[in-house]
Amino acid sequence: MNKRQYMQKTFERQRLLNKMMAKPGPYPYVIILDHLKVDFNIGKIIRSAEAFGAHAVDVVGTEFFDPLPAKGCMKRVPCLMTPTFIESYQRWLAQGYTFYAFDSEATESLHQGEFAEKSAFILGHEGSGFSFKKEHYPAIKYIKIPQLGMVESLNVSVAASIVMYEFGRRNNFQV
Repeated sequence: MNKRQYMQKTFERQRLLNKMMAKPGPYPYVIILDHLKVDFNIGKIIRSAEAFGAHAVDVVGTEFFDPLPAKGCMKRVPCLMTPTFIESYQRWLAQGYTFYAFDSEATESLHQGEFAEKSAFILGHEGSGFSFKKEHYPAIKYIKIPQLGMVESLNVSVAASIVMYEFGRRNNFQV
């Protein structure tokens, strides 16, 4: 069995446990991962989602991923697998969510403005960005994480952790 086959088999076991055991976290925000690579970032984001009380993580356009970096958190955080962005968007829109997407060229920073109680944070592929055209989704609000230095963007799992922490902080994060 090669590494990819092992990863897929491990994912299938964890996915079954996720369906049986996972419960939404205390905060009503969701993380939408738009066509990320199957390597370690998705698992790390799920681990942070549990640490920061996310309602759910919606993995879009990815058939499977390496669950090992989640360190068992797939058993505790609802993880949806959605084939396309439009399906994810429609699901969360029907439930009253407001959408925020990260874009290093956005004019509004993460710390500016307010988040809706039911927020959906969209993070795209680190290389190719979002799978959708911005003009097709005018209701999505674009925000950036302010940074010093020459770097233009952060690792996607780091960016996800920052926004989850910030949402919890603004909502009197309780442990």
